[in-house]
Amino acid sequence: MQFEKSTRSYERWLGRHFDLIEADLELKHRRMDEGAFPFLRATYYRWAATWPEVCHDLVSAPHVLAVGDLHVENFGTWRDSDGRLIWGVNDFDEAYWLPYTHDLVRLATSAQLASGHLSLPPAEACAAILEGYSAAIEKGGEPYVLEERHSWLREAALGGLRNPSRFWGKLAELKPTKQGVPKDVKKALRQAMPEPDLGVIFYHRIAGLGSLGRPRYLGVSYWRGGKVAREAKALAPSACSFAEGKRRPKILYREITERAVRVPDPFMFVEGSWIVRRLSPSCARIELDELAKKRDEWRLLRAMGFETANVHLGTTKAGKEVWRDLIRRRPGWLLRAANAMVAAVRADWRAWQSR
Repeated sequence: MQFEKSTRSYERWLGRHFDLIEADLELKHRRMDEGAFPFLRATYYRWAATWPEVCHDLVSAPHVLAVGDLHVENFGTWRDSDGRLIWGVNDFDEAYWLPYTHDLVRLATSAQLASGHLSLPPAEACAAILEGYSAAIEKGGEPYVLEERHSWLREAALGGLRNPSRFWGKLAELKPTKQGVPKDVKKALRQAMPEPDLGVIFYHRIAGLGSLGRPRYLGVSYWRGGKVAREAKALAPSACSFAEGKRRPKILYREITERAVRVPDPFMFVEGSWIVRRLSPSCARIELDELAKKRDEWRLLRAMGFETANVHLGTTKAGKEVWRDLIRRRPGWLLRAANAMVAAVRADWRAWQSR
């Protein structure tokens, strides 16, 4: 009952920032029943409240501008201004100032809860994440450009399920929205198209899990022989500000993407309280079941740890401060913290199921 109450309270808070889509919220609630991993992805507001209590010994670690809602399915690919394929963190909806340990614990927790997709034992998963993170902090970071290097990651990311026919076929199943698309969203989606004055058809898009309930629109046009698509998603302050009771919280999406050691997506920008981006077979979030079946999971989690550090290094002086704290930590700290959070998430999930 307490968790249900906190869920209703969070959704009321979220509804003060935009008009929630009730049908999408109901879908989110149903998806939360499906397993502990979907539950984790859908309930960052709960994590934000419980993590400082369960992992109280980690909250004094150096603070960075962190991803917040980091998990093993919050990574994707995009094309840079030179057409190169880039891989990295895909979503910064919950960006917030947090101990660097927060993102590492959440990533390691998600790797355990996604056991249906990942087979790496928890201790090895934590070791891979920490090795990648430590290497990036020591090096100063480096973006993942999937061209002449990282061919293994390119092959894993561009699995057969991300082929263009499948991608555009799924979008073709959508029906044009009958709900009024806000004028500023229409304008932003039109401006994001490759040429001005293209005819654009607008859709209500249902995607993600944690963001279900937020207004999310898709603009599709036909340009020089093929379709092009742009998405606009409503932004709100991080659920951490809800958990802390902040009165005037800021949206930190633009700030974290501009600070990070990162190759920018030229078609992604923040317009008011909306994030606008290009969608295509090579510009989208990657779900674990879309990855190539033959993959090196240890290298994949190491890369996720490395990319997490790329984001954290956007904070001034983070490298030296994080490194000094990291080398002082006792062996096994990440595994112990992840195990504790796995138990907490599963307990909440069981409580949600028995409501």
